[in-house]
Amino acid sequence: MTAPAPAALAPPRFEAEATPIGVQSLVPGVVPITQADRLALRAAQPLAARKPQRPCDLGLFDLAARDQLELFAPLSAPTPAAPPDRPSSPAFPKESDR
Repeated sequence: MTAPAPAALAPPRFEAEATPIGVQSLVPGVVPITQADRLALRAAQPLAARKPQRPCDLGLFDLAARDQLELFAPLSAPTPAAPPDRPSSPAFPKESDR
């Protein structure tokens, strides 16, 4: 024969409350979540876009622009000009040279 379980080992009975969606148990020490708690949680979340955004590829955030040369690059040595006694070669041949 087995002895009945002592009352100390029996699971605690929770109080119950009838709500529009059915009977719900009231657990001691647990506070229900209120509408103010839900709103505070949503207000603490970071802002998010409602639809996908295009990347910002201009100005400071343009990653391709960083590959450009420096704005103030050091000047290279100037190229020497053609000597004055020798005329520069023409870009197109003359009619007589053809």
